[in-house]
Amino acid sequence: MLSEKMLELGRRRSVIREIFSYGQARKAEIGAENVFDFSLGNPSVPAPADVRDTLAALIADTDPAVLHGYTAATGDASVRRAIAEYIQKEHGCAAHPDDLYLTVGAAAALTIAFHAILSGGEEVIAFAPFFPEYKVFVEKAGGKLRVVPCREPAFIPTPDDLRAALNENTAAVIINSPNNPTGAVLREADIRALTDVLREAEARYGHPIYLVADEPYRELVYGDIAVPFLPNYYDNTLVGYSFSKSLSLPGERIGYLLVSPTAGERDALRAAIAGAGRALGFVCAPALFQYMIPACLGKTSDVSIYAANRNRLYEELTAYGFTCVPPDGAFYLFVKAPDGDANAFAEQAKRQELLLVPSDDFGVPGYVRIAYCVTPAMIERALPAFRRLAEEYRLGE
Repeated sequence: MLSEKMLELGRRRSVIREIFSYGQARKAEIGAENVFDFSLGNPSVPAPADVRDTLAALIADTDPAVLHGYTAATGDASVRRAIAEYIQKEHGCAAHPDDLYLTVGAAAALTIAFHAILSGGEEVIAFAPFFPEYKVFVEKAGGKLRVVPCREPAFIPTPDDLRAALNENTAAVIINSPNNPTGAVLREADIRALTDVLREAEARYGHPIYLVADEPYRELVYGDIAVPFLPNYYDNTLVGYSFSKSLSLPGERIGYLLVSPTAGERDALRAAIAGAGRALGFVCAPALFQYMIPACLGKTSDVSIYAANRNRLYEELTAYGFTCVPPDGAFYLFVKAPDGDANAFAEQAKRQELLLVPSDDFGVPGYVRIAYCVTPAMIERALPAFRRLAEEYRLGE
């Protein structure tokens, strides 16, 4: 007897992965240089030298029994202490090492968080567009995802829309800033307005409503834009973080879950997180990459390359007649389908060997996501294909 739900998930992979797999097969057929794969948020910018140097030193100088052995289930104590000290210094937040649980990336952090705070049947609010796996994570924990659409063209959630969606069954609200897929960044005024609404709802319904911050793109912002650190604005905050994007290490799967030091029932929340990690088997994140973290905190890959890619792609596509959401962070461009049908547009793009992700699974119809975390050379090779695609839709006429 198989789980029907797991069977369904396994048979219907995420649309992002489906397009990525199509791209791999297509590259084998016609050559990688002839396929313009913008499907996956897979950084092409190399990891900073600190990553390589730190890993090399660890391998050369550390007892293998320690380096490749188990750590504490929640993560090595010295690593958690280093992260807590960094958070204190960088964000002015009095994080304690015991507020941290090291995880296999942000996906594990979010999954643990939802299992810790959901008992079954509660609602978790996500603002659309959103990363499609939120629905999988929430439902696996026994919750129900309630989708609140953001308004075009900026796709910034409003306090009124949040207030209308909250109810006595709301357990949590997810905020993803910088956002995947739009690149939108919530400013301090946005955060203050939203958290005021949440505090009102907590008082009205008499129970915690957790703010779950999904922050793998925290450092990937452009210009002088700042990303507010949510535990400084709202007590019942959980932060899921990953080093995948900032350090260009998506395949290494290392991150953490942070409990706000001002969270209500802080000790119980920490214990519930440890219990959820145990029940899910998410204990002892990869030790080698745990030990890498202290030397690389605050470091990033060369974000200027993403900025250049963003500028080049946005300027050219808008010149061709496409309508694009200007991204302030992350490395995605959200482009409106000329005829309003995202899936048809993505299929039409395939004829030019352009692999774009339709937006329907992100909770918003009528757009495609372009991941511009690719090489600048690939963008240059792809521009003629985008121009031909625009001409097929008679844009700019």
